[in-house]
Amino acid sequence: MKEVKELRELSDDELRAKIEEYKTELRNVRTDIGKGGSVQNPARARLIRKSIARAYTILAERRLRKNVK
Repeated sequence: MKEVKELRELSDDELRAKIEEYKTELRNVRTDIGKGGSVQNPARARLIRKSIARAYTILAERRLRKNVK
């Protein structure tokens, strides 16, 4: 999982910025799908949602790790 490794290397602020970037991209893909236009990869929305979930999971893990110490 190359993407997870890359996300783990980011700081918390960079990770939050990446989440916002993913959300913007997801909004654009959903808009294209909703218009009924030709979308190059309709499954892209699903992949973006999973990336957002991965990023939130990494943030939650870090938060829990800080509370344990």
